[in-house]
Amino acid sequence: MLTTTAASDTKVRHLPEHGPIDPKTGREILLSVQNVDITFGKGDSAVRAVKDASFDIYKGETFSLVGESGSGKTTIGRAVIRVNPCAAGQILYKGVPISGKIPHSLDRDVIRNIQMVFQDPAASLNERATVDYIVSEGLYNFHLFENEADRVAKVRNMITEVGLLPEHLTRYPHEFSGGQRQRIGLARAMVMEPELVVADEPISALDVSIRAQVLNLLKKFQQERDVTYLFIAHDLSIVRFISDRIGVIYKGNIVEVADAEELFDFPLHPYTRSLISAIPIPDPQLEKNKVLFTYDPSIHDYSVNKPVLTDIGHNHYVYGNEKELEEYRAVRERGVPMKSITIRKPGEAVPEENPEDVVDTSKILSAPLHDTGNIWYLVLSLLLPVFGAIGAVLFRRHNYMKNYKACKQGAKIGFCILGVAVLVFLLALLAAVLL
Repeated sequence: MLTTTAASDTKVRHLPEHGPIDPKTGREILLSVQNVDITFGKGDSAVRAVKDASFDIYKGETFSLVGESGSGKTTIGRAVIRVNPCAAGQILYKGVPISGKIPHSLDRDVIRNIQMVFQDPAASLNERATVDYIVSEGLYNFHLFENEADRVAKVRNMITEVGLLPEHLTRYPHEFSGGQRQRIGLARAMVMEPELVVADEPISALDVSIRAQVLNLLKKFQQERDVTYLFIAHDLSIVRFISDRIGVIYKGNIVEVADAEELFDFPLHPYTRSLISAIPIPDPQLEKNKVLFTYDPSIHDYSVNKPVLTDIGHNHYVYGNEKELEEYRAVRERGVPMKSITIRKPGEAVPEENPEDVVDTSKILSAPLHDTGNIWYLVLSLLLPVFGAIGAVLFRRHNYMKNYKACKQGAKIGFCILGVAVLVFLLALLAAVLL
């Protein structure tokens, strides 16, 4: 996308000390994802999880990749650490292609320089190994210590830096809380002294107070060790305050890339606007009156002019066809920040929806505990439709919405079956009389 680096004809066996310089910004490009496709499966069952994804990450920055669940964020992160193969395109680290088949020595350099912090701290740690071995495993594999005393010192220093105690080294992962496990995972990555860390939603499974501590740890390591982050997340409220640049991904397509404040001031792609509008507001009254901006992919007409990710100025990249890009440029050049969050005025009417299926949001917190919509409600309503209809009325009156829908569906099917049975009986009776 941003910079094309010509690969050498000869196989590179080791990473260079520095990456190429971006002529536009004058900054060193550490990682470059260029027109990457990632596909799972073969033939008719193949799923194209990532489509023509391109972005650059500069040395020392935090680049965040945001999008809803299933958009392809983690898939790209796993491709960077060479777990997911690329079906097309290439990934370059310091200007050297690291996707596909590479020499063993280069592969070891990549593993040494790129580490990952996983989303689930429970699943990513070996339950049969002590914390000491978990943190030391990379040191053993790459022999990054002079002697046993040096290894112990490195592990103790790292476990202390992440906020744990040296006596924790003899324990096993199941003896720790979620936040402590994530600190162990962070220590395992940072003890390798990597240049790039892929942080795959490292705080999504943690409590709010623990999230802040883990984010502070990440920032501390960045300042002290000049670490670069590819931060994968879906929570834009967190991403805004820790990122230098943000990339937005929707169903495998990178739809927008810009500096953090630029993106929030000028969310040009409608999907970006929808993500920003979904950020919760701390004030409950404002949150209640907030109007969500809903993204509708059908507004795009790509039947003739195909979309591309293009720089519209201000180092701001947007995905669109020629007509859309002209509109985005015009909006950006006006320089008036866009308003993504709209608060409904007091007394303003709420848009009408189907009253049968709408649940009063003011009653959500007081919804009954046993409103499960159990399948037996459907079965019994099907066998006894009259009682099912009565039950549906009573459940709806007391806000048992799942039970109400189960009874309603069962009663409808029951009445249909009963009607067909009565019709068949009448036809049989009529036939008997005539014959």
